[in-house]
Amino acid sequence: MTVLIAGGGVGGLTLALMLHARGIKSVVFEQATEIRELGVGINTLPHAIKELAALGLLPTLDEVAVRTKELIYINRLGQEIWRELRGTDAGFEFPQFSIHRGRLQKVIYEEVIRKLGPDAVRTGQRLAGFIQDEGGVTAHFTDSRYGTGSLTVRGEVLVAADGIHSVARRQFYPKEGMPSWQGVVLWRGATEWPQFLSGRSMYIGGGMGAKLALYPIAPGSTPQTRLTNWAIAIRVADPSTTPPPKDSWSRQGRMEEVIPYARRFSVPGVDVEAIVRATPVCFEYPMCDRDPLPRWSFGRVTLLGDAAHPMYPVGSNGAAQAILDARCLADNLKSAEHPMQALHAYQAERLPKTAEIVRLNRTGGPERVIDEVEKLAPAGFDYVDRVLSHSEREAIVKGYAGKAGFQQAQVNRK
Repeated sequence: MTVLIAGGGVGGLTLALMLHARGIKSVVFEQATEIRELGVGINTLPHAIKELAALGLLPTLDEVAVRTKELIYINRLGQEIWRELRGTDAGFEFPQFSIHRGRLQKVIYEEVIRKLGPDAVRTGQRLAGFIQDEGGVTAHFTDSRYGTGSLTVRGEVLVAADGIHSVARRQFYPKEGMPSWQGVVLWRGATEWPQFLSGRSMYIGGGMGAKLALYPIAPGSTPQTRLTNWAIAIRVADPSTTPPPKDSWSRQGRMEEVIPYARRFSVPGVDVEAIVRATPVCFEYPMCDRDPLPRWSFGRVTLLGDAAHPMYPVGSNGAAQAILDARCLADNLKSAEHPMQALHAYQAERLPKTAEIVRLNRTGGPERVIDEVEKLAPAGFDYVDRVLSHSEREAIVKGYAGKAGFQQAQVNRK
């Protein structure tokens, strides 16, 4: 069996490794002309790191990432709403990593090349379409740089891991239209900065209308510094009257736009405006998702990752869910008697779970606890327990973890 994978992001590359571990051949087709370290920081949770560790990637990830020790939710004034240990510090058998998205992708890519060979990933190839028959699927790719020339490839299965603007998804759902946008724009950047708290701590401040994330994603040039990621999300428009700006991880933002928003947040021990000003370049994109689909798999073709379930970047779950997709699909392709049976079983397991996370993320996911406190105490508080009890706050945070599959008992289960 040969599996064709359209998309060389985290999901597509992880799938290639998962398939290789199960003795299944695959080829990845990536529309970018090279695998570059684009994007900024993300968090990858223990349930996903468990899968990457099984592929032998844990030592390399430890070299380029930060093991997140603790997560702190605060309101926009810097008052603490919730604090908890994370990863191995919380008793998980596997860490949570804060990491540069591009470095995570590069680590997986280099392992694919090492294990599968230099021809396993073909860059500069954009999926243009496909046809399928009883025996397999024929995919057509075009040169993504010049739009000329074409490549036709035959396989038993095609997996579209080609992102929120997936060609395959559009072919299956031609009337779906643009991604859903609620008027929120996200600015992201990273710069070397003096470490705060443990040097492995993560702050999330503010609700869905104005949110800040701040955490280290790599060691710095000295023991006292870290490459520190910041993200600021602001509701800037009425989505009913204003279309979203072009969404791209590589679109450069303008500092003069984001600095006034940075002044809205207070973080204990960190000058938010100063760290934004010190950042050489930032990126901007609209915070978009799509409605959950009724099905992903059509014959010998299926969707994976953001092509299947693009979600708001809250709760640290986007990349993690793509990795879990890859594990599930690879397992089913190994065990099923027929590829279409495997794709159906994969969809039956993963679609309901990810649809629930998409819906939860629209209301803030675990970070909704900040919204609830700010709603009840918009000017701040003296004691957070008088605003929202510990048990009520815990129900929001821990309830999300259970539905997303990363409670400690779920992850540590053999």
